[in-house]
Amino acid sequence: MMKKSLALGVVAALGMSVSVASAQVDPNLPSYERVSGISGNLSSVGSDTLNNLMTLWAEEFTKFYPNVNIQIQGAGSSTAPPALIEGTANFGPMSRQMRDSEVREFEEKYGYPPTEVPVAIDMVAVYVNKDNPIEGLTLEQVDAIFSETRACGHDQDISSWGDAGMTGSWADRDITIYGRNAVSGTYGYFKENALCGGDFKAEVNEQPGSSAVVRGVEQTLGGIGYSGIGYKTSGVRAIPLNGAEASADNAVSGEFPLARFLYVYANQHPNDGWNPLEQEFFRMVLSKEGQEVVDKDGYVPLSAAAAERFLNEKNLD
Repeated sequence: MMKKSLALGVVAALGMSVSVASAQVDPNLPSYERVSGISGNLSSVGSDTLNNLMTLWAEEFTKFYPNVNIQIQGAGSSTAPPALIEGTANFGPMSRQMRDSEVREFEEKYGYPPTEVPVAIDMVAVYVNKDNPIEGLTLEQVDAIFSETRACGHDQDISSWGDAGMTGSWADRDITIYGRNAVSGTYGYFKENALCGGDFKAEVNEQPGSSAVVRGVEQTLGGIGYSGIGYKTSGVRAIPLNGAEASADNAVSGEFPLARFLYVYANQHPNDGWNPLEQEFFRMVLSKEGQEVVDKDGYVPLSAAAAERFLNEKNLD
């Protein structure tokens, strides 16, 4: 049985729909207003998917606060929890939610859980070379291409483009598979949602970053790979899945099956509240300026209603 997209479950839980989660930057998002007394150093360790976003947000933030220095590392989501636990990072960007074991380890150290702030909506796109004419795939076919276990139910392995239904010169062309390594949150998300929890094939060419996945598909006519939609280039095509294009509207409405929230985690003390420097960074991210950065980087911005809710729930207002 196919699993429901985790992001769609979150969107449904928030009561958001297309009418309040627009594919464009919501004009009702408030502009960020600079406050006094903000300076110092910030560090971010975590998601490769969010690496560009964090860099662009840092640039935007330092326009407001030139005396703030921000260091960013983006090796993968699994590096975020240890950095937050050890206190070597202020922010832990993640393209998946923290696992229960990671939350428990944080709680054992601090006595309270980390604070999870949704900051944007992403689509994990399946990319093929720009010259590949395939019209789209079902998730069952995607599973049969990437997984040795075929837990989503496809009746046979897919190792050539002919197995995926292509004819002519493509019928006998082998599929070359690119993916992320296990430290990646996108790897875990894809395994859970596109492979129905199954196991990747041994022949997947694991890459250390999303841009390397896309580059591999660009350079391989028969290549296929997956990464966040923000890494799309002119050399690849993000193909429809289950008949739905990888578009912002389809991510928001629930039609695209691999839509998800992106998160930034932080250490907010339940009694002492936020460090002002961290609070202002989040307030900027959830503002009009911050969500314009999301749109610029190719991801899907939050609605004003969603941003306001997160500001209230996370005591950021």
